[in-house]
Amino acid sequence: MKKLFGTDGMRGEAGSFPLDAATVRTAGRSLAARLSSAAHGRAARIVTGRDTRESGAWIERAFVEGARAAGASCESAGVITTPGVAFLTRMLPADAGVVVSASHNPFHDNGIKIFSPTGRKLDDATERLIEADIHAERGKNESAALTKDEGGSAETTKAEESADATKADDAPAAELRERYLDYLSGEVADGLRLEGLSVVVDCANGAASELAPALMSRLGARVSAINYAPDGRNINRDCGSLDMSGLRRRVLEEDAHFGVAFDGDADRALFVDARGELVDGDATLWVLAKHLAQQGILGGGRVVATVMSNIGLELALRSRGIELLRTDVGDKYVLEELLRTGAEVGGEQSGHIIFPRVSLAGDGLITALSLLRVMRETGQPLHELTEGFTRYPQVLINVRVREKSPFNEVEEIARCARDTEAKLGARGRLLLRYSGTEPLARVMIEGPEQNEIERLADALASVIRQSLGAA
Repeated sequence: MKKLFGTDGMRGEAGSFPLDAATVRTAGRSLAARLSSAAHGRAARIVTGRDTRESGAWIERAFVEGARAAGASCESAGVITTPGVAFLTRMLPADAGVVVSASHNPFHDNGIKIFSPTGRKLDDATERLIEADIHAERGKNESAALTKDEGGSAETTKAEESADATKADDAPAAELRERYLDYLSGEVADGLRLEGLSVVVDCANGAASELAPALMSRLGARVSAINYAPDGRNINRDCGSLDMSGLRRRVLEEDAHFGVAFDGDADRALFVDARGELVDGDATLWVLAKHLAQQGILGGGRVVATVMSNIGLELALRSRGIELLRTDVGDKYVLEELLRTGAEVGGEQSGHIIFPRVSLAGDGLITALSLLRVMRETGQPLHELTEGFTRYPQVLINVRVREKSPFNEVEEIARCARDTEAKLGARGRLLLRYSGTEPLARVMIEGPEQNEIERLADALASVIRQSLGAA
């Protein structure tokens, strides 16, 4: 049975299995049935939300149709961030929160993420049960083509999509979004004022397009927003955390103090300092960890990051007596380690930062507020706060593959990887892994010389492309 849920929910091309309407309805029905069973027969309560992709409305509608068919009560927050749905799931409380989003992927992809009432992502056991229901239902209907069915096809009319958007953005949905905004500005940002601070916000034409500028303005900042006009197809396109060039340019043009870029569902954030320099997730962890340690509240003197974090972060933290714990790539693994060790902060180089005492879901808006709080409390600009962290040269190459065979079982790849590690020695490191959400092999190499690591990475990527590359 094919595994449908990856490290970040169920994801694929909108309209194709498993993101066709029939399968999405089955997923909704299965989740509602599992939740009702766990609640001893009580109808499940589910809150939903989506990002700005053109497929979001019909996918959300299909999921809700399936859930309601199993007796669930569903309410939608309309267009809202992924961590916004996680918050609403805790706050209402709901039995589950469902987000229709493919995060940083291009617009033609979409996905479904499910949160438990604690704000954590759905447990693996329940995901496997939903997968079993999907495969069983698909087996019954093999004669019907489920790759492009009526709900997810290009034939879905604009009128239907507009009607869905209207229904999902009515007064109750707006009220749910306002409760999230109140939480951020009132509880998370308690006591934080941003008067006199100029902030540029790149919303990635995604879920933060209204929320992020409104939040910064509410706290008193002078806000300049870019990429805040989603059209259903421009989400993540040459903007946001995937392309920082526009943000860097605008920060310098406006002589701004601070720039922040979100991805499509705003669970991650990257930053630009007043000099136009990028501040990624590693640098953000460095700033936050130092500040927490100075306040004596860095749990256990530990920070959690993934195997992708730069070795420079590990060395910088060590110089302050702070231990870096590494996990596999994926925020779920970071969270597991945070909860296991009692650490206060952890995250990924991509800007996905988690503060488990505040939220069990990574939230780009909370990360931005936390960094701004450090700037206010120390009186230092961001570029000074990042001093002490020296990033080692790093190169990352993605290779699209037709299958995810274990690298050590493909002789040519295994041999090239061994040779690469031998050439790097103790001066660097190689990380070879598959993406958890896309058909990609990722080659990451760190070392002291940029030219050398680029040459080694290109050579290894070429071997992978020859052995496993997509046709």
